[in-house]
Amino acid sequence: MSIEDDERDLFRSSIGNVRRIQGQRARTAPPRPSARPRQRELDEAMVMDEIAHGPIDFEAVETGEELTWLRPGLQRRILTRLRRGHWRVQDEIDLHQMNTEAAAGSIRAFLTAARRDGLSCVKIIHGKGLRSGPDGPRLKRLTARLLTRTEAVCAFASAPRHDGGTGAVYVLLKARS
Repeated sequence: MSIEDDERDLFRSSIGNVRRIQGQRARTAPPRPSARPRQRELDEAMVMDEIAHGPIDFEAVETGEELTWLRPGLQRRILTRLRRGHWRVQDEIDLHQMNTEAAAGSIRAFLTAARRDGLSCVKIIHGKGLRSGPDGPRLKRLTARLLTRTEAVCAFASAPRHDGGTGAVYVLLKARS
Protein backbone atom coordinates (compact mmCIF):
# COMPACT_ATOMS: atom_id res chain seq x y z
CA MET A 1 0.00 0.00 0.00
CA SER A 2 1.47 3.29 -0.98
CA ILE A 3 0.85 6.67 0.60
CA GLU A 4 0.01 9.52 -1.75
CA ASP A 5 2.05 12.71 -1.59
CA ASP A 6 -0.88 14.87 -0.49
CA GLU A 7 -1.69 12.43 2.38
CA ARG A 8 1.95 12.48 3.51
CA ASP A 9 1.95 16.32 3.50
CA LEU A 10 -1.32 16.37 5.45
CA PHE A 11 0.12 14.00 8.10
CA ARG A 12 3.32 16.07 8.52
CA SER A 13 1.43 19.33 8.81
CA SER A 14 -0.90 17.81 11.44
CA ILE A 15 1.93 16.39 13.55
CA GLY A 16 4.37 19.24 13.23
CA ASN A 17 8.12 19.00 13.74
CA VAL A 18 9.33 15.74 15.17
CA ARG A 19 12.61 15.09 16.91
CA ARG A 20 14.01 11.83 18.22
CA ILE A 21 14.08 11.42 22.00
CA GLN A 22 17.27 10.00 23.42
CA GLY A 23 16.48 7.48 26.14
CA GLN A 24 18.56 6.67 29.19
CA ARG A 25 18.41 2.89 28.69
CA ALA A 26 21.27 0.91 27.25
CA ARG A 27 20.55 -0.37 23.79
CA THR A 28 22.34 -3.71 24.20
CA ALA A 29 21.26 -6.69 26.19
CA PRO A 30 23.41 -7.60 29.18
CA PRO A 31 26.13 -10.12 28.33
CA ARG A 32 25.02 -13.69 28.72
CA PRO A 33 26.98 -15.93 31.06
CA SER A 34 29.40 -18.22 29.26
CA ALA A 35 28.17 -21.71 28.60
CA ARG A 36 29.30 -24.22 31.19
CA PRO A 37 29.01 -28.00 30.74
CA ARG A 38 27.46 -28.60 34.14
CA GLN A 39 26.38 -32.19 33.47
CA ARG A 40 29.86 -33.15 32.29
CA GLU A 41 31.37 -31.56 35.39
CA LEU A 42 28.96 -33.55 37.57
CA ASP A 43 29.76 -36.78 35.69
CA GLU A 44 33.51 -36.23 36.06
CA ALA A 45 33.14 -35.48 39.76
CA MET A 46 31.10 -38.66 40.22
CA VAL A 47 33.74 -40.74 38.40
CA MET A 48 36.53 -39.28 40.52
CA ASP A 49 34.55 -40.01 43.68
CA GLU A 50 33.96 -43.58 42.53
CA ILE A 51 37.65 -44.06 41.75
CA ALA A 52 38.67 -42.66 45.13
CA HIS A 53 36.12 -44.46 47.28
CA GLY A 54 34.65 -47.31 45.24
CA PRO A 55 35.58 -50.98 45.49
CA ILE A 56 38.35 -52.30 43.24
CA ASP A 57 37.64 -55.38 41.14
CA PHE A 58 41.11 -56.86 40.73
CA GLU A 59 39.79 -59.47 38.31
CA ALA A 60 38.92 -56.73 35.84
CA VAL A 61 42.29 -54.99 36.09
CA GLU A 62 44.50 -55.50 33.05
CA THR A 63 48.11 -54.67 33.87
CA GLY A 64 49.79 -54.17 30.62
CA GLU A 65 49.90 -55.09 27.03
CA GLU A 66 48.68 -58.26 25.46
CA LEU A 67 51.38 -60.77 24.68
CA THR A 68 51.53 -62.00 21.10
CA TRP A 69 54.30 -63.65 19.14
CA LEU A 70 54.48 -65.65 15.94
CA ARG A 71 57.50 -67.60 14.75
CA PRO A 72 58.89 -65.95 11.60
CA GLY A 73 57.72 -67.65 8.43
CA LEU A 74 54.31 -68.70 9.77
CA GLN A 75 51.03 -67.27 8.53
CA ARG A 76 49.54 -64.40 10.50
CA ARG A 77 46.13 -66.09 10.62
CA ILE A 78 47.61 -68.75 12.94
CA LEU A 79 47.96 -66.07 15.59
CA THR A 80 44.42 -64.82 14.93
CA ARG A 81 43.03 -68.33 15.28
CA LEU A 82 45.00 -68.92 18.47
CA ARG A 83 43.60 -65.72 20.02
CA ARG A 84 40.07 -66.80 19.11
CA GLY A 85 40.47 -70.20 20.73
CA HIS A 86 40.54 -72.25 17.51
CA TRP A 87 42.66 -74.89 19.25
CA ARG A 88 41.40 -76.55 22.43
CA VAL A 89 43.66 -76.00 25.44
CA GLN A 90 44.89 -79.48 26.36
CA ASP A 91 46.83 -78.69 29.53
CA GLU A 92 47.79 -75.73 31.71
CA ILE A 93 50.26 -74.65 34.35
CA ASP A 94 49.75 -71.98 37.00
CA LEU A 95 52.85 -70.01 38.00
CA HIS A 96 51.22 -68.06 40.85
CA GLN A 97 53.26 -68.00 44.08
CA MET A 98 56.47 -68.98 42.21
CA ASN A 99 59.62 -66.93 42.07
CA THR A 100 61.24 -66.35 38.68
CA GLU A 101 63.74 -69.20 39.08
CA ALA A 102 61.07 -71.77 39.99
CA ALA A 103 58.77 -70.46 37.25
CA ALA A 104 61.47 -70.76 34.59
CA GLY A 105 62.16 -74.38 35.52
CA SER A 106 58.45 -75.17 35.65
CA ILE A 107 57.80 -73.64 32.21
CA ARG A 108 60.66 -75.60 30.64
CA ALA A 109 59.52 -78.89 32.22
CA PHE A 110 55.87 -78.22 31.29
CA LEU A 111 56.70 -77.53 27.63
CA THR A 112 58.94 -80.61 27.42
CA ALA A 113 56.19 -82.83 28.86
CA ALA A 114 53.53 -81.28 26.61
CA ARG A 115 55.68 -81.87 23.54
CA ARG A 116 56.43 -85.45 24.64
CA ASP A 117 52.70 -86.10 25.10
CA GLY A 118 51.91 -84.71 21.64
CA LEU A 119 49.90 -81.72 22.87
CA SER A 120 49.38 -78.89 20.41
CA CYS A 121 47.90 -76.11 22.58
CA VAL A 122 48.60 -75.36 26.23
CA LYS A 123 47.93 -72.47 28.60
CA ILE A 124 50.44 -70.85 30.94
CA ILE A 125 48.94 -68.75 33.73
CA HIS A 126 51.59 -66.22 34.72
CA GLY A 127 49.32 -63.75 36.50
CA LYS A 128 48.89 -60.04 35.96
CA GLY A 129 51.64 -58.95 38.32
CA LEU A 130 49.39 -56.98 40.67
CA ARG A 131 51.72 -57.65 43.60
CA SER A 132 55.01 -57.41 41.70
CA GLY A 133 55.79 -53.91 42.90
CA PRO A 134 57.56 -51.28 40.80
CA ASP A 135 59.30 -53.89 38.62
CA GLY A 136 55.99 -54.83 37.04
CA PRO A 137 54.82 -58.32 36.07
CA ARG A 138 58.08 -60.30 36.25
CA LEU A 139 56.54 -63.73 35.55
CA LYS A 140 54.78 -62.35 32.49
CA ARG A 141 58.03 -61.02 31.05
CA LEU A 142 59.84 -64.24 31.94
CA THR A 143 57.16 -66.31 30.22
CA ALA A 144 57.33 -64.26 27.03
CA ARG A 145 61.14 -64.41 26.98
CA LEU A 146 61.25 -68.20 27.48
CA LEU A 147 58.54 -68.90 24.92
CA THR A 148 60.24 -66.87 22.18
CA ARG A 149 63.47 -68.80 22.80
CA THR A 150 61.89 -72.27 22.81
CA GLU A 151 62.16 -74.01 19.44
CA ALA A 152 58.98 -76.06 19.97
CA VAL A 153 56.80 -72.91 20.27
CA CYS A 154 55.09 -71.77 17.05
CA ALA A 155 53.07 -68.89 18.53
CA PHE A 156 51.57 -67.53 21.72
CA ALA A 157 48.91 -64.96 22.55
CA SER A 158 47.25 -63.60 25.66
CA ALA A 159 44.13 -65.54 26.55
CA PRO A 160 40.65 -64.05 26.13
CA ARG A 161 39.34 -62.14 29.14
CA HIS A 162 37.09 -65.03 30.22
CA ASP A 163 40.11 -67.35 30.39
CA GLY A 164 42.64 -65.18 32.20
CA GLY A 165 43.08 -62.21 29.85
CA THR A 166 46.52 -60.64 30.04
CA GLY A 167 47.30 -62.91 33.01
CA ALA A 168 47.60 -66.04 30.83
CA VAL A 169 48.84 -67.08 27.41
CA TYR A 170 47.76 -69.72 24.95
CA VAL A 171 50.79 -71.47 23.46
CA LEU A 172 50.75 -73.31 20.13
CA LEU A 173 53.37 -76.06 19.92
CA LYS A 174 54.94 -77.70 16.88
CA ALA A 175 53.71 -81.16 16.01
CA ARG A 176 56.10 -83.97 16.98
CA SER A 177 58.13 -85.26 14.08
